Amino acid sequence: HRLPFLNFTVGYLPKSPFPDKKDFEKLKEIGKEQKAIFIKLEPNVEKKLSPNTYYLSPGLKIGKPLFTKYTSVIDLTPSEEEIFNSFKSKTRYNIRLAEKHGVKVQEDNSEKAFEKYLDLLFETAGRQGFYAHNKKYHRDQWKIMQPAGISHLFTATYRGKILSAFLLFTFNSVLYYPYGASTREHKELMAPTLLMWEAVKFGKSRGCTKFDLWGDTEPNPPPNHPYYGFHRFKEGFSPKLVEFVGTYDLIINPTLYKIYQIADKIRWKILRLKTKL
Repeated sequence: HRLPFLNFTVGYLPKSPFPDKKDFEKLKEIGKEQKAIFIKLEPNVEKKLSPNTYYLSPGLKIGKPLFTKYTSVIDLTPSEEEIFNSFKSKTRYNIRLAEKHGVKVQEDNSEKAFEKYLDLLFETAGRQGFYAHNKKYHRDQWKIMQPAGISHLFTATYRGKILSAFLLFTFNSVLYYPYGASTREHKELMAPTLLMWEAVKFGKSRGCTKFDLWGDTEPNPPPNHPYYGFHRFKEGFSPKLVEFVGTYDLIINPTLYKIYQIADKIRWKILRLKTKL
């Protein structure tokens, strides 16, 4: 990622294996070629082993996370009936309620549906006070990943109106739920809950063995936690909570890295203020 108005970049390597010594040497080489200040690493590795198990390169330090340290994962290998019966009783009830009231779920990869999803996404971001990439970012991502068969847009409609939409990814036998959005209207119909159940069935139909719900809080968050509502929603589907090894910054330019850290803190304060306006 090129920094605005500067001839420097920041690298990002998400969801990768944990690099070994040879990998780190190559990353440093690439970082210097690309004039990177640092490269942020967020390995897709569960925190089961001691950090000493992995090679920790010189210049590597604990970094500020972009992705959550935890995620929730639904095992898709059991039968649909077994998965459904594993859900909490309230979640099963809400799925049946949405079906009973005529909420319909479908995959809709049309341009019209995608633009409606974007509107809902930014409405949701504004309502819940979280930061979202701009629409150009999402459109560019969609134009690349949807034709490649990775991105899938699912909508839950009621009387022809979209109440909720999920953007799902399928990759290497794993289904991912990176983005979701919903309207304030007809919340009593529980459209997102039915949408999640249909996503589970879609994942199984595609041969996926896991459904990664793309981030979660630490175990047992307090009710005043800013993402408590997200956690409660996901918890209803009885997933396994997974902790990752964490976030690391591989520092290429130590002097500029210190300056960047200060500037980044100021930037995030401004972004948080904007979400409240």
